[in-house]
Amino acid sequence: MARADFFRLFALIAATLLLAGCSGVGYYLQSIDGQRRLMNAREPVERVIADPATPQDLKKKLERAALIRDFASRELKLPDNKSYRSYADLKRPFAVWNVFAAAEFSVEARESCFPVAGCVGYRGYFKREDAEAYARGLREQGDDVFVSGVPAYSTLGWFDDPLLNTFINYPEPELARLIFHELGHQVLYVRDDAEFNESFAVTVETEGVQRWIAKDGDATMRAEFEMEQRRRDQFIALVLAYRDKLAALYKSGIAPEQMRARKSEIIAGMLREYAALKSQWGGYAGYDRFFDGMNNAHIASVSIYNALVPQFERMLARRNGDFAAFYADVRALARLSKDERAARFAAMAVPAK
Repeated sequence: MARADFFRLFALIAATLLLAGCSGVGYYLQSIDGQRRLMNAREPVERVIADPATPQDLKKKLERAALIRDFASRELKLPDNKSYRSYADLKRPFAVWNVFAAAEFSVEARESCFPVAGCVGYRGYFKREDAEAYARGLREQGDDVFVSGVPAYSTLGWFDDPLLNTFINYPEPELARLIFHELGHQVLYVRDDAEFNESFAVTVETEGVQRWIAKDGDATMRAEFEMEQRRRDQFIALVLAYRDKLAALYKSGIAPEQMRARKSEIIAGMLREYAALKSQWGGYAGYDRFFDGMNNAHIASVSIYNALVPQFERMLARRNGDFAAFYADVRALARLSKDERAARFAAMAVPAK
């Protein structure tokens, strides 16, 4: 571990233990240990590529990732630092497992609050069994719960985040998408406003991938990305439409028994619409795991990442795609209170007449 990383980790441990109650110390210690292990597994990309023992397929992936990383800073004005210039094999399928939870009659994610990241609508664990144990406790309390494996996360510039085995073998547009998204968090991160942070990063990633393909892709890559983006957009539109239906139900004030029955009917309708979408997609099953056991927490997890994307896309378009100017506008929004930002976004959501 580099000396600078050691001191940052030490500072994080000190801040965490000062702020954590007794019941939270175990959670924070697993987080710190997981981050330490990840950092210790890093190797410079150049060294991994030069190693004769590195499989050729991995070398090619890392070479392409290096080009994507350079493009991110040069063309998208994302931070030019050591993040995603090293590689780590974690020997597991995901970097972390996030636990999303919502009350039985709410589509709002329950928040967990942390010393550095502030309050977010999920809680992450480095071991799946720990995530599942936490999820069981929430279910026993009556919450809707969704546990999702996550290929990467951002340390917001505290540490040099590496490329990981959990996503390095993704198709190239998806690899670029992930790198651009996580670097977007290093440009701007607002405490206690997960929808703002994630929607901003999704906007950066989507526009970034389009530009990467235009520069370095071919017709096949472009067609595959456009197909995947159409499916993604349809998936998000479906989930957000049913989020609105459920939100209206939960505000209706009807008796719990009636509300529970109506909730089941609405979710059943959602599953029918998803089946119809799959048919349109020729049987593509990439979202099947998400819809398995569908509940409020699944819906909340999508809302966090996409609710404000249309507004951010309009902001970028008004700047004619100039990322530096777009970032300045977003930073100005970030300086407002959360309520003021919400009012601005609500105004942007109204179609122009």
